[in-house]
Amino acid sequence: ALIGNECIKANAESCGDCIQVGAKCGWCTDTFLKQGEPTSARCDDMESLRKRGCVAAKIENPRGSQKTLRNKPVTNRKKGGEKLKPEDITQIQPQKLSLSLRSGEPQTIDLKFKRAEDYPIDLYYLMDLSYSMKDDLENVKNLGTSLMLEMSKITSDFRIGFGSFVEKTVMPYISTTPAKLLNPCTGDQNCTSPFSYKNVLKLTSNGQRFNTLVGQQQISGNLDSPEGGFDAIMQVAVCGEHIGWRNVTRLLVFSTDAGFHFAGDGKLGGIVLPNDGKCHLENDMYTMSHHYDYPSIAHLVQKLSDNNIQTIFAVTEEFQPVYKELKNLIPKSAVGTLSANSSNVINLIIDAYNSLSSEVILENSKLPEGVTITYQSHCKNGVVSVGEDGRKCSNISIGDEVYFSINITALGCPKQGKTETLKIRPLGFTEEVEIRLSFICDCECQKEGIVRKDLCHNGNGTFECGACRCNKGRIGRECECRKDEVSSEDLDRNCRKDNGTDLCSNNGECVCGKCECKKRDNPEEYYSGKYCECDNFNCDRSNNKLCGGHGRCECRVCICDANYTGSACDCSLDTSTCLASNNQICNGRGLCECGTCRCTDPKFQGPTCEICPTCPGVCTEHKACVQCRAFGTGEKKDTCEQDCNYFTLVKVKDRDKLPQPVQAFPLMHCKERDANDCWFYYTYAVNNYTEVHVVETLECPAGPDIIPIVAGVVAGIVLIGLALLLIWKLLMIIHDRREFAKFEKEKMNAKWDTGENPIYKSAVTTVVNPKYEGK
Repeated sequence: ALIGNECIKANAESCGDCIQVGAKCGWCTDTFLKQGEPTSARCDDMESLRKRGCVAAKIENPRGSQKTLRNKPVTNRKKGGEKLKPEDITQIQPQKLSLSLRSGEPQTIDLKFKRAEDYPIDLYYLMDLSYSMKDDLENVKNLGTSLMLEMSKITSDFRIGFGSFVEKTVMPYISTTPAKLLNPCTGDQNCTSPFSYKNVLKLTSNGQRFNTLVGQQQISGNLDSPEGGFDAIMQVAVCGEHIGWRNVTRLLVFSTDAGFHFAGDGKLGGIVLPNDGKCHLENDMYTMSHHYDYPSIAHLVQKLSDNNIQTIFAVTEEFQPVYKELKNLIPKSAVGTLSANSSNVINLIIDAYNSLSSEVILENSKLPEGVTITYQSHCKNGVVSVGEDGRKCSNISIGDEVYFSINITALGCPKQGKTETLKIRPLGFTEEVEIRLSFICDCECQKEGIVRKDLCHNGNGTFECGACRCNKGRIGRECECRKDEVSSEDLDRNCRKDNGTDLCSNNGECVCGKCECKKRDNPEEYYSGKYCECDNFNCDRSNNKLCGGHGRCECRVCICDANYTGSACDCSLDTSTCLASNNQICNGRGLCECGTCRCTDPKFQGPTCEICPTCPGVCTEHKACVQCRAFGTGEKKDTCEQDCNYFTLVKVKDRDKLPQPVQAFPLMHCKERDANDCWFYYTYAVNNYTEVHVVETLECPAGPDIIPIVAGVVAGIVLIGLALLLIWKLLMIIHDRREFAKFEKEKMNAKWDTGENPIYKSAVTTVVNPKYEGK
């Protein structure tokens, strides 16, 4: 979505340019521009234009529209009912619309699709007749009548055709020796000459003729493995007259047991001309295979899509992965597994047809420049899809209705013409929805443009939509200057305020001697004045609001509303907010200034000077509330929430953390005792709000502490016992030392010979006979 300033940034010089910027941009034709505002300031979003003073009736803002031109209802017909021509059957509604597109404004169209019962089918069977398909040809010979019988269960109008292909008739795809050109098969096998593509049977409702002609076909052969099937598919798609396609469901069954050559492979045979995508059948034979290269996959996709042909690839299991990748590139195609001898081909075709017809995919033609398209599908069982999935619905049975919502948006106007055609069609169907697009590039007021000599500087422009649209080479609000004059010194002098140096106060450009002011991103802000010296956004602010929200900014000065004054309109003249409960202004203790009280007595505070935080009795007055709020105790603990929510409580850890009084912020220190003889401390102060700081712990008288006493006694007894033991031990040591010393002393005083035992007495007694004389 475009925001307002996108309209401003576009610098639209005319109404037509403005409405192409976006769906929200409008052009004011009123004379509402302030001096200095450029013509492009007329282009803005609708809301901003109204706020800036433009009358709603004077705003050009054309809207897109749509009209249904052909709306034939979808066909409701049962099988076996009335016979209808294919062109009379309608499966998509409406068929033709016209849209008028305004830039940036989406237009939504709703389409309905319904599969018609008994819808005619044309089926062309394109078969590979290289030698490896010999056994398959036998099974295909009776395909006509069998397929007619099976398809009659689906539709009463069925036609079948047959074609075959082998390969380009040049080396190295086939052998070009004369013998091999006659019979490319080895041994005694009898094969027909190789060919690129042959249209054997034009589409017919005669199944027996199909059998007869296919029965006459002979197998052929080639050298390399991939076949030239893409050449054949291209011819089947573009040669509508030879094949006999009708504007009905067109099915192409491509049957092969090999891969395919595509664009670029022709170089092997010296063929470098790209495929021209045109029909080159002579006598039902493709004659230019040796001249044009194989088509590319993208080229095939385009031609199959252009001709509404749905392709069924009936291929052997070996080549399933290759053809499944190819199916992903070709819209509305299917792949079926062909048995080795093609015996299951009928079931394969029926299954593939049911798969293709149960899915509808919408496709649009090339979009005009600047046009975008988005799809939303509403399928069976309430399934809603968007994006690429919004283009399709699956599992649609016959008679089911599905819906598509398609958004078409233009961004600006196309350079070529103001009308374009867009076509939307379901892939594989011939029906389409034609949408004629016209673009709103000009405003209604431009048709009333006036060229007069007295307007737009002697007719140098057209006066339209409230402003001059200048002729080529002219410029200025009234086209008064030529472009080559816009910066001359003489003209610039008129753009300098008080002969200063700044052109247009640096807020604009000097165009033709007049200031054209810059535009701001915010559509509500603008510069104005002769020299762009004014603006409406640089006034004083209060509470982060321009002019306090009580005035408007004009040329950088606030023009205040009634009852407000001051440079930022922040001073209210209303005194009702200053009345105290005694109906006195500021309680008789202050002055009412700008709606708030300025207290002249410093003791008093509050919005009406009624609060005295330092008056005696304050502590006692608030004691009960502080107790219940801080500690959950006291007289008011049961009515605390109702009675005590008039202050903010802040808890602090100790008395040192309590706030201290300052001159500008008086407070009261309080010390009160509770019922348990505990003291608590708090401060009471009123600034912009009442605030109480409380010490979170109570100071209570302490009782005797039993544990330390008991511990002390026990410790004393233990210590005294230890001391006595130590003293006894000490005395014993002293006594023992004295005894030992005494023993040592006596030992030293011993007089006996240490060599004999002093108490030893010999056992021998000697007796001397006195009478013996030795004779």
